[in-house]
Amino acid sequence: MTLIIGITVFVLAAFIGFEVIAKVPPQLHTPLMSGSNAISGITIVGAIVVSGRGGGTLAAVLGFLAVALATINVVGGFLVTDRMLEMFKGRPSGGGKT
Repeated sequence: MTLIIGITVFVLAAFIGFEVIAKVPPQLHTPLMSGSNAISGITIVGAIVVSGRGGGTLAAVLGFLAVALATINVVGGFLVTDRMLEMFKGRPSGGGKT
């Protein structure tokens, strides 16, 4: 019964998440990416806490993988966000040219 409830919550969350993201205007994509990076940071903290509970070798390996993948996700997300923000910066003025 618990598995069915978990699958139901997962499917509903995926559907609602897709619907919410699909309706985001292009002007809000960069702030949304920053918010996603913050959530991934919370995932890193959760993975560290769970992997530190000492549940055996398998738990340690899975915890390490979770931390590593979440870290890659956060770093990649911030790099993409930074690159997107660079597009909105104005070009430098020509100095003394008229």
